[in-house]
Amino acid sequence: MVDDEDTRNFALRDDIGNETSVFSGRTPRQAALKAARRLDPAKSEQQAEHHELRLREKGTTKVHIYDGWAWTEEAPDDKPDWMPASITEANVSKKGIEHLESI
Repeated sequence: MVDDEDTRNFALRDDIGNETSVFSGRTPRQAALKAARRLDPAKSEQQAEHHELRLREKGTTKVHIYDGWAWTEEAPDDKPDWMPASITEANVSKKGIEHLESI
């Protein structure tokens, strides 16, 4: 079981600084992967368009910056009955960290 004390919240920021969604995870990368899965998926990883994801750690002025992309793949043969035939995969690459002057 995951301890709630280890979970951190990260707010997804748009270009002008509005925080539109909150993703949780133990690490910024885990939250960025969750955000990347919400992107419009391409047909393959090679065709996927990279988008900048800016995640501010709640309670801090740190903004973690990632490139994120998503694509669809066929579900594995041993998938459960409830799983759709195609699933969205995602990946991220960290670009850096910025510090805001104020929140």
